Amino acid sequence: KMKYTEIRDEDNASTVTDFLLLGFSDLPNLQGFLFGMFSIIYLIILTGNSFIVVITRIDPALQKPMYFFLANFSSLEICYVSVTLPRILFNIGTQDRSISLLNCATQMCFFLMLGATECFLLAVMSYDRYVAICNPLNYHLVMNPTKCTQLAVGSWIGGIPVQIGQTCQIFSLNFCSSNKINHFFCDLPPILKLACGDTSANEMSVYLVAMLFVAFPFILILVSYTKIIATILKLPTATGRAKAFSTCSSHLLVVFLFFGSATVTYLRPKSTHSPGIDKLLSLFYTIVTPMFNPLIYSLRNKDVIAALRKLLLI
Repeated sequence: KMKYTEIRDEDNASTVTDFLLLGFSDLPNLQGFLFGMFSIIYLIILTGNSFIVVITRIDPALQKPMYFFLANFSSLEICYVSVTLPRILFNIGTQDRSISLLNCATQMCFFLMLGATECFLLAVMSYDRYVAICNPLNYHLVMNPTKCTQLAVGSWIGGIPVQIGQTCQIFSLNFCSSNKINHFFCDLPPILKLACGDTSANEMSVYLVAMLFVAFPFILILVSYTKIIATILKLPTATGRAKAFSTCSSHLLVVFLFFGSATVTYLRPKSTHSPGIDKLLSLFYTIVTPMFNPLIYSLRNKDVIAALRKLLLI
């Protein structure tokens, strides 16, 4: 009898072949509004970030390391948001919420890889500002084109092996209790909740990876900005201080929006996760930051505004 039950449980465990992304199904009257809102947001993100990529490529005044990294960051935001938003629009538009195990794993893998790239790129951008403000005489020697390319490539590919490993590890678990993901995309915390058996080892690996890809770059950014602020405060003129602060404040705003919400999501104990709060925080680092990125960087940057004017007048 005992043996039979064990076999039945194991059969059950492997029966989940697809998941249901519940997303925003708890808001039935708002489906049309949500579809319209997410469509507009997606268009804003694609248009705004594409603009930044184009003008940083074609305007001679923007051929500087800072704008090279900004173009990389905008390209990343387009990829990052395209992993989740089209799926959200599909689910709301068709009301078909099912996603196969393979598609779910693919979505999670790309989401985690691009998330790691975002953490690294934000750290690289703060290093660039650190060299520009704290070591201005050697700036072009230190941030030469080869070094910039190496830092960008490292940011793009640095997280790939670890995140592929992490995705394989999560999807090798058995899912037996339910196939309903109370989220709008395949993210780590809600999928871990569906796994049966002891997932403490997996939770520990999520913590370790989050420490490596979220906490470590964030600490580097804080160290850079502590030194930057100390240097700025020593500048003799008020205009010099204001100019230096304005180039850094936009980057810091993006950093706190992204890292703040991501840290709370991935470094919180599993017991304190609530689907509502998780969804709200995820909206911040998956959609809100990519949407505000072009606005934050362009509206606060005289060079970008000048380049935009030139482009629109041509």
